[in-house]
Amino acid sequence: MTTPVSTPPEGPVRVQKVLALAGFGSRRACEELIVAGRVTIDGVVAILGDRVDPLVGDLAVDGVPVPTRPGLVHYVLNKPAGVVTTASDPEGRPTVVDLVPDEPRVFPVGRLDYDSEGLLLLTNDGDLAQRLTHPSYGVEKTYLAEVEGVPTPATLRRLRDGVELDDGLTAPARANLVQAGDVTSALELVIHEGRNRQVRRMCDAVGHPVRRLVRTNIGPLRDPQLPPGQYRPLTLAEVRSLYAASGNSPGGSGPPQ
Repeated sequence: MTTPVSTPPEGPVRVQKVLALAGFGSRRACEELIVAGRVTIDGVVAILGDRVDPLVGDLAVDGVPVPTRPGLVHYVLNKPAGVVTTASDPEGRPTVVDLVPDEPRVFPVGRLDYDSEGLLLLTNDGDLAQRLTHPSYGVEKTYLAEVEGVPTPATLRRLRDGVELDDGLTAPARANLVQAGDVTSALELVIHEGRNRQVRRMCDAVGHPVRRLVRTNIGPLRDPQLPPGQYRPLTLAEVRSLYAASGNSPGGSGPPQ
């Protein structure tokens, strides 16, 4: 069973009705948001009586966009190893799209490589996908990496300051040693870029190859109880929190500079 964002009627409708359908509470509670000046339409503060077209209007509460287009769905999947982060695979390997409902059609946001595990968002919400994948929005992704050896404090500083890879210097990251062992160690790395196999390449570059890699967080989104290979729809609050984590409202001007 899926729980997509409620579908508003077609054409312009009163703002409080759209907000109520988007999960902001009763019509009365949504009217209070409008009266308090917390709601904007295309960047202009809304007033009671205003209408918005859910298909084209840029509706926001406290500067955070409200996803209103009909038929939007947002799934979080705990991707297991041995699954490809694509819609199809010429080699016939299982894909992440195979693990979620066929309809409505969704696509993965960003990627986790074949051997990596953890949280992956799948959606048909292109606005949110852009926000979560473009590095200019700065949405952090958190990884737990089992690496060979024990990284020294100097190695951790290299990861934090930036590592030179074949496609350039990585942006500053957060890196912490979670557990040190005789053969392998556990590192937590937080990055906001989305380069191909970035965490693995960073760890290789500092001499600690990754044996296992799990993404534990996408921005504020976390679900340690979700079993590998299983998915669930995001709550409306989780969708809003992901929009909020990406900062500025898009407003048609692209990512912040």
